[in-house]
Formats: sequence, structure tokens, C-alpha cells
Amino acid sequence: MRIVLVGPPGAGKGTQAVRLAEKLAVPHISTGDLFRANISRQTELGKLAKSYMDAGNLVPDEVTIAMAKDRMEQPDAVNGFLLDGFPRNVSQAEALDALLRDEGITLDAVLDLEVPEEEVVKRIAGRRVCRNESAHVFHVTYSPPERQGVCDVCGGELYQRDDDSEDTVRTRLEVYHTQTEPIIDYYKSQGLVRTISSLGPVDEITERALEALKGEKAENK
Repeated sequence: MRIVLVGPPGAGKGTQAVRLAEKLAVPHISTGDLFRANISRQTELGKLAKSYMDAGNLVPDEVTIAMAKDRMEQPDAVNGFLLDGFPRNVSQAEALDALLRDEGITLDAVLDLEVPEEEVVKRIAGRRVCRNESAHVFHVTYSPPERQGVCDVCGGELYQRDDDSEDTVRTRLEVYHTQTEPIIDYYKSQGLVRTISSLGPVDEITERALEALKGEKAENK
């Protein structure tokens, strides 16, 4: 299957992308991974992207699209992929359609993870990260540490990252509504969108997603 995963920040896209890609036996292709891989390998695209990033500028769409094209052409993506973080706007969605059309293939579904805005703020603003190890993450409501402000794993200090503050989260949501959310209407016009609730236990959300995608498979038979 060829799937695009969309949803606001805090909807759990990263978690669900990894789980769904494993269940569907397709590669998980995320924008972040694309940038890191190209920069670490010092590809021409990676060097170009880094030059923009080092200057504090956004990487142009054409660079991101070229990276995505290169990744989707790898052998492990021949029978499908799950795109996470790309396309990020309608221009990128149109470019993706053109790329797939050139290969004689199409998307199977666009999975939209829906979550109320206040829940997004609560999820992100409540995160606390260990200063010693960023992989040690807690939440003031959903997974609090045994001692306030202290990492259960290593005893390090827990803190709130600057980009997890409520003001920053609301700014990120505004960017999502302005730039990324319009791709949902774009794909709805193609009959590709499958919207599910991203509330509840992680396993339940995964099952909802798989059921929605099974319905898509049935429609395509």
C-alpha cells in the first residue's frame, strides 16, 4: 500500500507511522529521516538542504521533493510506503501526484489522525524530557515520574523544551492549519482520505487505522 499519514502536531503520527509500517510491511519514510540521512551521507541534496538550514532558512519544496523521490525509488519501496511529514503543503501534494503518475502508480489512502486542539496542547505542553538522555520522556498527566522533576531512569533533571511551551504549540498548530491542513481537502477531492480518532490507547488507534485501511483495500479490489 502507498499511504500518506497526516494530522496536527501531537496527534501521534510518529508512533503510529512506525507501527503501521511494520504491520503493513512497507518502509516508513519521514521527512526528518530523509534530511538526516542525506546530510549524514553528504549527498548533493543533503549539502544543499544543510546550506539552507545553516542559514536559518526553510528548505525549498523542490529539495524536499527530490529527496522523497529518491527514497521512494529504493528497492524496499517498490511495493508500497508510508509517508510521514510529506507532503507538507498542497504544492508538495501536487508534486507527489506527478511523481507517482510518471511511475504509473497512485496513492491508496491518506490517513488523517484527528485530535482536538486542546488535547494537542495538553499532550505537547505536558511533556518533560531528561537533560541527561533525551530518550527519557515523561508527561505530567499521562506518564508522570515518581518524583516531580526527576527522571525515573537515571535521576536526571526533567525539563520542558522550548518548542513544547503552550505558546509555541499554538503557533505550530496555526502553521499546520494554514499550510498542511489544506492537503486534506485536496485528497478528499480524490476520495482518498480516511479519518480516524487519535484519542485513546496507542494499540486501539493502530487497530482503528488498520481497519480504515482494510476498507480502502476492499474498495480497491
